[in-house]
Amino acid sequence: MKETFYERIGEAVCRERLTNGLEVCVVPKPGYAKKYAFFSTRYGGMDTRFCLDGQWLNTPAGIAHYLEHKMFDTREGNALQELAKNGAEPNAFTSNAMTAYYFDSTEHFEENLRILLSFVSIPYFTDESVAKEQGIIGQEIRMIEDDPSWRVLFNLLKAMYHNHPVRIDIGGTVESIAKIDADLLYRCYNTFYNLHNMVLVVAGNVKADEVLKIADEKLKPCRDLSLETFFPEEPADVVKHEVTDHAAVGLPLFQVGFKSQPASGIDLVRAELECYVAISVLADPASPLYRSMLEEQLINSAFSFEVFTGDGYFANLFGGESADPYTVRDRILAEIARCKREGLDRAHFESVKKACYGSMLRESNNVGATATNLMNAHLAGVKPYDSLQILADMTYEQVQQALCTRFDPERVVLSVVEKE
Repeated sequence: MKETFYERIGEAVCRERLTNGLEVCVVPKPGYAKKYAFFSTRYGGMDTRFCLDGQWLNTPAGIAHYLEHKMFDTREGNALQELAKNGAEPNAFTSNAMTAYYFDSTEHFEENLRILLSFVSIPYFTDESVAKEQGIIGQEIRMIEDDPSWRVLFNLLKAMYHNHPVRIDIGGTVESIAKIDADLLYRCYNTFYNLHNMVLVVAGNVKADEVLKIADEKLKPCRDLSLETFFPEEPADVVKHEVTDHAAVGLPLFQVGFKSQPASGIDLVRAELECYVAISVLADPASPLYRSMLEEQLINSAFSFEVFTGDGYFANLFGGESADPYTVRDRILAEIARCKREGLDRAHFESVKKACYGSMLRESNNVGATATNLMNAHLAGVKPYDSLQILADMTYEQVQQALCTRFDPERVVLSVVEKE
């Protein structure tokens, strides 16, 4: 394996692409009790239209998430139960851009890794089991759609994005999943669960050569498919600037979002970090904006912010609870305008940058976070720990520029869920 040592964190990352097509990344961490393994594919909730061997196929919203649910079924029973019996804590998730299956364990790691690779590489669906799952996932969708915090976010995304599939929930709708059958699941599986489209990431007190040996034994070679996904063209402007909904809430919920130009690869990592530092300086608990709104009871401790990014979308979000969310939006806009004119607070910038850097370094001491970060970096097409280097080199001027270009008042949306 190719081994790269990263001096900033004092660890090595071992990488190799096997002859079967799979990329394997291992971070040996001697002395740690837990071991983590992620087996992931570049297939997420947004990937509903794709081209394979020159043919385009449209699939129902929610199919990647549906497939994740069904992958634990085996001819012998259920892989979750098998891993749990073996002392592992298994789980899976589907995001906008990926599906990941993982476990952590302190013993029987090699056996558990074989189980993980086996069930993810050998699909088993029947018409009966697929039909049964529709009721289970349909109930899950209805519960999520009743959640006010889900509604305030997805109302925001629908008001922000005209065409991009990020405006549709990863789980799909009750109507869309009703179109899924076993044949379609197999077709999507055979397209996206191709080893050339996947990665195995392992972190913990493991031997890299043993991980390679197991992956080579359990996984059969496959051809590299000419796979292409498609996202419709997305205008720069928003659909509308305000959207209101009603639910059983104590205080109105709100999301204020700034739609911004998407990026990819290392440019996305850099822009995301610059915006996160900028939004932290603007609105973290040490900021004048936060303190003044808290004192005036415009917000409470539920106030938060994030940089929401992915393939073809980029937004800076503020959210929380407020008796007057419209004034909160106006105060945020006013503070952004002031900081564009006068500049962000330099001392606060330095403090936020150091805090973010320290948080990243601490994550390297967590086996699960190490594996997750390595998986995300690979699927984003960047090197491990690129984000740490970008943050270390980040300047005040770069963050000020991000504020000026990625917090556009002409592309702001306010989503509110008021009391019924």
